[in-house]
Amino acid sequence: MEEIKNKVAKKNPVRTLNAEVARKIAAGEVIDRPNAIVRELMDNAVDSGASEISVETVGGGIEKIRVIDNGCGMTRDDLENCARPHATSKISDETDLLRLTTLGFRGEALSSMAAVSRLEIISGGWKMNASVTEDHIITQAASAGGTIVQTSALFENFPARRQFLKRPASEGTLCRSTFEEKVLPRPDIAFNLTMDGEKKLSLPAGQTLTQRFVQTMEFFENEEDFHEVSSESGDGSWSFTLVLGSPSVSRSSRKNIYIYVNGRRINEYSLVQAIEYGAQGFFPNGTHPVACLFVQMDSALVDFNIHPAKREARFKDINPLHHQVSTTSRNFYKQYTMHTMVEQASSDFEDESPSLDLDMPAPHKATYSIGSDRRSAFFRRTTEDFPSKNSAQNYSATKSYVSKLAELAVASPEEDFEKDSAPLDSASVEGHPTRPNYVPSENDDAESGFHFVGSALGTFLIAEKNDTLYIIDQHAAHERYIYNQIMDAAGEKQVLLVPYTVNTSSPADDKYIEEIADSLEQAGFTGKNCGNGRWEFSTVPARWKGSEADLARDLLDRRIHPHDMINAVAASTACRMAVMDGDMLDEKMASWIAKQALLLPDPHCPHGRPVYTTITRRQLFALVKRF
Repeated sequence: MEEIKNKVAKKNPVRTLNAEVARKIAAGEVIDRPNAIVRELMDNAVDSGASEISVETVGGGIEKIRVIDNGCGMTRDDLENCARPHATSKISDETDLLRLTTLGFRGEALSSMAAVSRLEIISGGWKMNASVTEDHIITQAASAGGTIVQTSALFENFPARRQFLKRPASEGTLCRSTFEEKVLPRPDIAFNLTMDGEKKLSLPAGQTLTQRFVQTMEFFENEEDFHEVSSESGDGSWSFTLVLGSPSVSRSSRKNIYIYVNGRRINEYSLVQAIEYGAQGFFPNGTHPVACLFVQMDSALVDFNIHPAKREARFKDINPLHHQVSTTSRNFYKQYTMHTMVEQASSDFEDESPSLDLDMPAPHKATYSIGSDRRSAFFRRTTEDFPSKNSAQNYSATKSYVSKLAELAVASPEEDFEKDSAPLDSASVEGHPTRPNYVPSENDDAESGFHFVGSALGTFLIAEKNDTLYIIDQHAAHERYIYNQIMDAAGEKQVLLVPYTVNTSSPADDKYIEEIADSLEQAGFTGKNCGNGRWEFSTVPARWKGSEADLARDLLDRRIHPHDMINAVAASTACRMAVMDGDMLDEKMASWIAKQALLLPDPHCPHGRPVYTTITRRQLFALVKRF
């Protein structure tokens, strides 16, 4: 065995690679396919201060890629040095890596392109050619503003790499995806994309983030289905704008959730997770939102120098940002739901009374900030008197109903959202309830305009109110009612005989738990810092069934906010306790569930499905051609 080892050692001695091989290896780490060239050249064009950037590709970028900008341009001296290894104008020493303000900074891109393709740059009245066989050949050229950079014959001198490229059409698709990725955070810049002589995208300067997002990604939904919300930290170290699709804009996977930090798209699961947490309960059947998060952060708080393509980042402390993204997302969907409810309630009567001027701010203009009351002015304004309108019984009923919804929406968690009903009794809660403690009287129904019609198809309850028929999902309605009851009682605790121990691995973990300590206590988790990275929890929520390992994982690995932990338990519990599809209910129980459904502040089950749908008198008349 020793003899074999000696032979191997003698056969393969350690040696220094020649410059050409080393350069190709280094180039392969940066330029692995055509879209990497598009990525690097677009970064440089944006950094040049350009207001218009055009990208052209031929043969999927394998034959040619050209990027034209109207930025600051380059001098002859710049051209003589730009394609040499690690040549850059962005940084001068290692401390600059801690305060990056540009997209490009390593000085590897142009050198790598010259190693694997034919590189040509025209700027400032000069042209530079560089490749494996040409070393920065400078010649005069027609003077033009900005810079034109072109690569051609990619991997011509590197056949081992070229054979692994995909078909030109597939490489072109990747180039387009990279182009789309780069244009999203810069709506102030005009971009054009031409592929094989055909213009694919033309995006004007001066768009909003929402306009740029929708037009670039070419979603089939309308722009009106997307909205912007913003927030910032108390100390000004970060801020963000979040573009969110309404609950009707859903996808089967998370791939349409995009994260940008300081203009770079990164893979940051915790921020995707934060958006998902905020959307819980509004996207049914395992679907996901469409969203794009644009974060601006003090460059000293984030490090991008950990990935060749800058696809990942390291944050000093992402917890406050994570929490605020989740909170802002949740507040938006709550507000959007209430806004939609009021519009629907109002539109039900537009044929019999003038349109209602609710004076509500558009939800996509909502702005939240740390420490402020995040409830939209919408919830407060709907409780005020409406402008004077022509007298109509239905208008008064609508006004009363809408105002009731608004009052319920701003009720504090401790307030019982339905004063005239009692909680379900134990028999109702533990099994499929057959009778609630409270049964509405005929006088109650007459006063409210509510009339229970009956049950249909073993699943739906039919009720009438104010010239509108409500078709109610009995399981979803009862499930939401029970869920609200559980959430109102959140904070009830069970004392542990043996405290749960959570061990942290860094001061940042300790800081995070300290920051959410009040929220943990309100949710039912009573903990104390025992020092040396050790936390003990003596109580947990009464309905929470997690183990010590579950608590540690939810707090430190998944960073689940305490509210979300309780929300998941409440949703699961309510689903099991509620009456099910096919359950035969007596008339009083069915009527009670139907009435509670119409009083729900948020008429969606905890998993996002609507509790009911409606059809108005006018719509029914139209269906039977009765006008």
